[in-house]
Amino acid sequence: MATPLAQLSAAQRALLEQWLPGARVVRDHSWGLVDNVVAELESGRERYIVKADGELTNHIGRELDAHERWLSPWVSIGRAPRLVAGDRAARILLTSYLPGELVLGSSAQEDPDTFRQAGELLALLHRQTGCAGASYEAEENAKILRNLDKDHRIAPARAADLREIVSSWDTYPVVLVPCHGDWQPRNWLVHDGQVSVIDFGRAAPRPALSDWVRLEARDFRADPHRERAFVEGYGADPREPVAWFRERLREAINTAVWAHTMGDEGFEAQGHEMIERALADAP
Repeated sequence: MATPLAQLSAAQRALLEQWLPGARVVRDHSWGLVDNVVAELESGRERYIVKADGELTNHIGRELDAHERWLSPWVSIGRAPRLVAGDRAARILLTSYLPGELVLGSSAQEDPDTFRQAGELLALLHRQTGCAGASYEAEENAKILRNLDKDHRIAPARAADLREIVSSWDTYPVVLVPCHGDWQPRNWLVHDGQVSVIDFGRAAPRPALSDWVRLEARDFRADPHRERAFVEGYGADPREPVAWFRERLREAINTAVWAHTMGDEGFEAQGHEMIERALADAP
C-alpha cells in the first residue's frame, strides 16, 4: 500500500526529511475529499502530525497564521498541538501529536460536558484580541452572490429570493476576532475526559458568531443540553438576531453549493435544510 508521504511534492519530502529524518508513518488521517495530506508520524519515542497542501488546496498558510498568532492560550494548557516547523512556500507544516479520540461519532459527542469545555476553549480563542472589520460584510455578501452564480441545485425561485435578501443587507463595520472556522466535533479530540482542538486550515479573523453556525446546524438541534452547556462554557450568548440570521444563511448557502460541487449529496441536503430553517427563523 502506498504511503501518504508519496503524495508530497519533492520540496515537501525534502523538508520533512530535514525536520524529521527517517520518520515512520503510523496512520493516514487524510480525508480524501481534497488533495491534501495529513499523516501521523513516529520518530524515536515521539509522535507528530505532518500536514501538506496539494495543488488544489490552500490551508497551510492559515494554519501557520493560527499557530504563530492565536493558539498559544490552547497550546500552553495542552489543548492544541505545538508547531514544530513549517514552510509557507512549500505548503507544509509539522506539529506535535495530541492523543485522543475524535469526538465526532463517539460517546463524548453525547456528553454536554464536552460542549461546555468546547465553549470554554472557544472563549479563550475569541477573547484574545479584536479589530474592526470595515469591509467584512460587503466581502461576505459578494462571496455569497458569487456562489449563487455557480452550479447548484437550489431551486431557481429560492435562489432568486436569496439573491434579493443578501443584496438588501446593509454593510457596516463588525468586530473580528480570531476564529477557528470549523468549530464542531470533527475537529475536537477527547482524552481522559479533556477536550482539545485540531485543524486550523480555516482559521481567520471573523465575527465570533461564525464559530457557532456549524454547531447550530447539527449538534445544537440534536440535543438542547449541548447548546446550553456550550453557552455556559463560553460565558455569554453573542447571537444577536439580525447578525445571527446573516451568518446562518451564508453558511447554509455555502454548504449547499460547496457540497454539490464535491458530489456530497448528504451534506448538500443538509445545506438545503439549513437554508429553509434560516429563512423560517428570519428576524
